[in-house]
Amino acid sequence: MKVTSTGIVNGVIEDKYGKRGNQFNKGGMPTYSLPLKFEDAPEHTVSFAVFLEDKDSVPVCGFAWIHWLAANITKDELKENESIAATDFIQGTTSWHSKLGDIGRLEASVYGGMAPPDRPHVYEIHVFALDTTLNLEKGFYMNELFEAMDGHVLDRFTLKGSYSN
Repeated sequence: MKVTSTGIVNGVIEDKYGKRGNQFNKGGMPTYSLPLKFEDAPEHTVSFAVFLEDKDSVPVCGFAWIHWLAANITKDELKENESIAATDFIQGTTSWHSKLGDIGRLEASVYGGMAPPDRPHVYEIHVFALDTTLNLEKGFYMNELFEAMDGHVLDRFTLKGSYSN
């Protein structure tokens, strides 16, 4: 399987998908989501799940920041900014709901873009091809995603991009 994004150019995530963009929720979270294309998925793939994380945030806040959780994606492409009004896949709670983010759980259950405070960070977009759709509800947590995916992952791919402070 291969995953690409026209929003990542030469390994760099374009400004509009993070804190230098122009779309934010009322809590200040950047919400203009990256486009993703899923190619060469394994036979019997029923859906995809996405987990976008920033491990470089650990020295800043003490944990890897979750920027996006999405599941039950049954198409091979997500258009840019599709997260904000998505009705054909479900999204989970991001770290913008943490004590550091201070945004309500459901409001934080969409793409929450990049906002590194200290230096350029590398963001990892993990995409999983699954043999089923998952029994999850909007606002699910990361651990619930991984529990639901257990035994159903056909393939996975990680796409990386950096975003500067």
